[in-house]
Amino acid sequence: MSPNETTIDPSEIAKFEAMAAEWWDPTGNFKPLHMLNPTRLDYITRQIAAQFDRDLAAEAPFAGLRLLDIGCGGGLLSEPMARLGAEVVGADAAPRNIPVAQIHADQSGLDIDYRHVTAEALAADGEQFDVVLNMEVVEHVADPLAYLTACQQLLKPGGLMICSTINRNAKSFAMAIVGAEWVMRWLPKGTHDWNKFITPSELKDLISRASLTPEDATGFVFNPVTWSWSLSKKDLSVNYVTASTKPDLGQANG
Repeated sequence: MSPNETTIDPSEIAKFEAMAAEWWDPTGNFKPLHMLNPTRLDYITRQIAAQFDRDLAAEAPFAGLRLLDIGCGGGLLSEPMARLGAEVVGADAAPRNIPVAQIHADQSGLDIDYRHVTAEALAADGEQFDVVLNMEVVEHVADPLAYLTACQQLLKPGGLMICSTINRNAKSFAMAIVGAEWVMRWLPKGTHDWNKFITPSELKDLISRASLTPEDATGFVFNPVTWSWSLSKKDLSVNYVTASTKPDLGQANG
């Protein structure tokens, strides 16, 4: 893929452009993400701490780490990463998301480098990161393998990618589309395309083909009784998250 090529899908970008102003409204179109965010952060922070031997109880435990939040939206993950001390770049292909994210970060007193840019363009510029957060993006791109390869190129050797998406099966159709979009109306109809959902085995294969090493897969499980999310090593039937690393060949050869 040449530097001028991109995996973005214009129709997918248009969906999120239309909702840009609502990113920080916990009762709006992004209510599901606001509900899920504490569980996502629990997984992300523990994976980063384990990979880089950081103490989460310390002040600014991620200081010295450069982190990319690709598909950052309004900054729901970028901001807590910055508070934990990381140097954060938030990137999004939807231009309207960037000023929303930047204004909120400024109001919160956070120094975050938000950019309207694609993963491919960042890779072509030679950008490098210790961590790439790739959350709920891969199911919206036109070419998942090319996109994940760009994410791999953005990682330093020994770096960590956290990638979450939605499984493709009857249950995910019922939960993520019928439930979330049609019944609860948490998201506008058409936000997700079930045919673009990716099974855990498919994602593991894509990650491996992108020259990353799969390390973990964990489910995000919603309990409709307690109205809460939790992590599960066994239940990856709908929402799930993976951790993978970029081999450090120098260290391996040393």
